[in-house]
Amino acid sequence: MHANEAIAEAAIRAGCVFYAGQPITPHTEILEYMATQLPARGGQFILAANEVVASNMVYGAAIGGARAMTSSSSTGISLMQEVFSLMSSMEVPCVIVNMARGGPGLGNLGPSQGDYFQSTRGGGHGGYRHIVLGPATTQEAVELTMLAFHLSDKWRTPAVILGDAALAETRETVVFPEPPDSSDLPPKDWALTGATGRPPSKLSVISMVETAAQAEHNRELQAKWERLEQEEARWEETNIEGAEVLVVCFGIAARNTRLVLRELRAEGKQVGFFRPITLWPFPSQQLRDAVARSGARAVLVIELSAGQMVEDVRLALNGALPVELARYMGGTMPARSDVRRDMLDALAKYGVVREASAL
Repeated sequence: MHANEAIAEAAIRAGCVFYAGQPITPHTEILEYMATQLPARGGQFILAANEVVASNMVYGAAIGGARAMTSSSSTGISLMQEVFSLMSSMEVPCVIVNMARGGPGLGNLGPSQGDYFQSTRGGGHGGYRHIVLGPATTQEAVELTMLAFHLSDKWRTPAVILGDAALAETRETVVFPEPPDSSDLPPKDWALTGATGRPPSKLSVISMVETAAQAEHNRELQAKWERLEQEEARWEETNIEGAEVLVVCFGIAARNTRLVLRELRAEGKQVGFFRPITLWPFPSQQLRDAVARSGARAVLVIELSAGQMVEDVRLALNGALPVELARYMGGTMPARSDVRRDMLDALAKYGVVREASAL
């Protein structure tokens, strides 16, 4: 399956019963799949007039307790930010899929990771966070979509799948696992489902004139997100011990990186690999631990952007060692030869380049 179609199928299997969206390349196959499959399996699909309308429809369904989802690409996601900020403030869960494209502005249809800041910093007004998951393969996109619904309900906050145009069109064999067990999730006793036989629920935005109440609400939200940071970080690491340079990347950028890393290790070059899976919460402590175990002399960050995740890497390491950036912008995808050059340059600058025959 294409990753877009696999994400849509995973969402349905995870219990998504409402979807609203608007076509925009490269996410449109998600919408098309939902248009045919969701109604046929008991759910509700709405082709919205625009992205603002779509996000408000998802908000309405989610506030009634339904597992709801929308998807778009970059510019479309930007239009939805006011509603996402509102849902974060009111602690209403939903899943958002962004298949990012080259930018800024309208950009192009190439793969990009330039929406990292928007996704991990909330993206809209006010101080808030989304759970952000960055799949590298179609299989992982399936698994993380199911996880996104679970975590969103667990923490009562929107969860984002941050993909890109290359992943969207990646066609791979996938296996659909069972969704995470929902028996331990808190009941949605906050949902607005009609007050027949029970006291009415109430969800509201804090009054703009009640400064003390707004401050307390913010403290409660921040305390929740701090607990989330401690409990939900996910990452992948390989070849850490003895690495002279540690390569950090996420999402689609990890695919060629893994291949080149295996080639270089076979040649006797000491390169390690660390991949954040949760982009927020960023696995800062886990990255620090990996660096400490490796004894690495430098970190190389490879991104399909001008450099965004690299800021979280530098914050995590706090100057403990140099952090280099290899950046690919405007919808460009590095070839294996590009990634190999980036790694060899970092080794030449900070490591000891050794031939396999000398080991």
